[in-house]
Amino acid sequence: MLSKQLHPPIIVFSMVFILTFALSVSSPPMDTEKGRRKVVHVLEDESGAVIVQTAPGKVVTHRGGSITLPCRFHHEPDNTDPARIRIKWTKVTDALQFEDVFVALGKQQRVFGSYQGRVFLEQAGRGDASVIIQNVTLEDYGRYECEVTNDMEDDTGFVNLDLEGVVFPYYVREGRYKLNYHQAEDACKHQDAILASHAQLHKAWLDGLDWCNAGWLEDGSVQYPISHPRDQCGRKDTPAGVRNYGYRHKGDERYDAFCFTSKPNGKVYFLKRFKKVNYAEAVKACIRDGSAVAKVGQLYAAWKFQLLDRCEAGWLEDGSIRYPIVNPRSRCGGSQPGVRHLGFPDKKFRLYGVYCFCKNPEETTGGSKVTQSLKRSLPKWKSSNSTPMNITNVT
Repeated sequence: MLSKQLHPPIIVFSMVFILTFALSVSSPPMDTEKGRRKVVHVLEDESGAVIVQTAPGKVVTHRGGSITLPCRFHHEPDNTDPARIRIKWTKVTDALQFEDVFVALGKQQRVFGSYQGRVFLEQAGRGDASVIIQNVTLEDYGRYECEVTNDMEDDTGFVNLDLEGVVFPYYVREGRYKLNYHQAEDACKHQDAILASHAQLHKAWLDGLDWCNAGWLEDGSVQYPISHPRDQCGRKDTPAGVRNYGYRHKGDERYDAFCFTSKPNGKVYFLKRFKKVNYAEAVKACIRDGSAVAKVGQLYAAWKFQLLDRCEAGWLEDGSIRYPIVNPRSRCGGSQPGVRHLGFPDKKFRLYGVYCFCKNPEETTGGSKVTQSLKRSLPKWKSSNSTPMNITNVT
């Protein structure tokens, strides 16, 4: 008796399921697209889609230069009020961290932090969201995001800003492997440099950098470049390359540092004197000459950009003795170009020459370049996924 009462509902449910399935199979394919966010916006939202394009590759300049971060946007359909467009530039400082650079909503504009007075919209016509960065600093190096928002639609693109420069290994007077991450970061800054990125270290290795001691990089990893494998540097039978210890504890573990610097904002020169001096006398001699004792990063930059070549050892600001060689000769420390390092001698009793640094009276803004022209490299406009977003305050 009980089984007879259960049968009718089961039959009804089966008929409903079969009917529903048949309707779904027989529905036109276009109906299944109506639930997708992009189709809904295109058909029902008058603002239309926003499409952002940036130049592939990277843009390159040097410290003190000016550079354009290229970014263009397009609407589908193209009937949007320019006053409702928000343009925002941020710097990607980490995988999930962003630093505000610039934002504009119509005629309202705001520049943030250290970028104030240096960042401006290029304003090269309709659909141009490019910004110009003037007096580029070492800290400007990195990856930038260009975001364009129109009411409920937005899209983003990325631009990589690279600097012409030089990577150099650095350790302190106390010896090798004495720096935690934060100390390494400070040491590079004190020598007119920043911690190098992996890309910068890899490029330096391709250019021949060979260094057997591991050092911190800006991402918190510890690496070192080997061009000529040998047993004392991780075995002779291992291939050349950039050896990687991975990410290390920034506070507890200690290594050297790999620093990066770019074109100096002044000139490094060897101070000609009739006699050699100790460290204190070297400092006074540069001051009397209207300069200061050169930092390590400044000497490397002068070697790279000024082609400073001097076969005379001299004091630097950190108390080390170094000299730059562009054209190697046997009496000047070997067959390879580079900055020779003679260590950290006694500041009071050891006598050497001195390298001084004279700062430019005004910051330069020229000499920038773009590795790939935006007009030549941008492909034709094409759709990309976008995320709905309302325009809010200019922040």
